[in-house]
Amino acid sequence: MEKRKTNKFKISDRLKSFGFAWKGILSAIREQHNFRIHLAAALLAILLGWITKISPGEWLAIIVMTGMVLATELLNSAIEELVDLLSPELRPLAGKVKDLAAGAVLVASIAAAATGLIVYIPHLFKLLFN
Repeated sequence: MEKRKTNKFKISDRLKSFGFAWKGILSAIREQHNFRIHLAAALLAILLGWITKISPGEWLAIIVMTGMVLATELLNSAIEELVDLLSPELRPLAGKVKDLAAGAVLVASIAAAATGLIVYIPHLFKLLFN
């Protein structure tokens, strides 16, 4: 097996990799319905945090959970694309791989929703009943 040639560190190469990452995010926004839904939920969580004036610790929880959901959705999309590329025909194992990746997004989403309820319910009660 041939050894990979290691390149020297270049700022321009690092900037290019950021460009590739943004290209992937923009692709998900354009093509993935579920990513857009999660992005809308993230924007709603941020708006609600601003309206209810949550604490820095609460912001941290919301940011971490939002990032986790968006990242798992991006990974799920990448896995689905790769499975479709490698196995265009329907195969049980390919379906199982896709289901597992989707399950990861569901777990992250449930955790984020629970975190959101824990953070926002007390603030919403204060706004509504004070």
